[in-house]
Amino acid sequence: MSTKTKQLRTLLASGEFSYMPSATTPIEGKLAETAGAKLVYTGGYATGATRAISEPLLTMDEQVHVAGEVARAVTVPLVADAGAGFGEPLHTMRTVREFAAAGVAGIHIEDQLFPKRAHYHKYVAHAVPLPEFVDKIRWACRERDRIDSDFVIIARSDTCREFGLDEAIARVNAAAEVGADLGLVFPRNDSEAAAAPKRAKLPLVWVQSRGNRDGRPIYSLAELQAMGYRACIDAQLLLGVAVHFIKEALAEMLQTGCYTGIGDNQFTALRKDIEDMIGLDSYYEVEAETVEKGGAG
Repeated sequence: MSTKTKQLRTLLASGEFSYMPSATTPIEGKLAETAGAKLVYTGGYATGATRAISEPLLTMDEQVHVAGEVARAVTVPLVADAGAGFGEPLHTMRTVREFAAAGVAGIHIEDQLFPKRAHYHKYVAHAVPLPEFVDKIRWACRERDRIDSDFVIIARSDTCREFGLDEAIARVNAAAEVGADLGLVFPRNDSEAAAAPKRAKLPLVWVQSRGNRDGRPIYSLAELQAMGYRACIDAQLLLGVAVHFIKEALAEMLQTGCYTGIGDNQFTALRKDIEDMIGLDSYYEVEAETVEKGGAG
């Protein structure tokens, strides 16, 4: 059992609402932790986008590698998007093992077909039959219990977008019967968002889908907590903010030859923040006692 899975279990048992920003690089994970996030998340959308291939083309090895890098860089637990479990129940069992071995504290597994299609991004669910989804969750939970009972399994249904809340809630409730720890659905409007936590047998995680084009509402964390959600995954925030400001900075440089968005003094402080987060001073100390011994220091 890992310390981080125990941390996650303790946090869930406390009933405290948790915010999970999606990070795909160690520095993003450290930024989230430094800002006060008690959980970090590595999502498939963000990983696929940062690799410029889209989520449906991700392999298990790629997602485990990215999530593991972030997990090792932070002291808080990390939850990862494990897609459709990367196959059938036997494959899903290996998925649990690989994420756990990488230092990830929990994953969510969805009821879409595998391999996923690019049309997923157009909100086409491609849902597998309920028994197939339940089998994946059942065997994922058995593997969890075998290797680390504190590892968290989140059952995710994408069916609400196409078939409605009744279908999605029925699926996460069926997953609850075979051992899932949390549920995740995609309510389409205010009434469904408010109803979902009351109807689910599992504590629900909300996915904040910023920039979505199907009208899914965006809520404050206080609103989500008041509705009864246990946690919020912020799937696009860090990626979106980074892309927005990188585009602005590059456009200014290429158009004017200068960058004025951050002043020189601010950039000096920013560089120091980055160096502090990566622990550069501790590297200096090691070198000062070894390869730089007797030098300028």
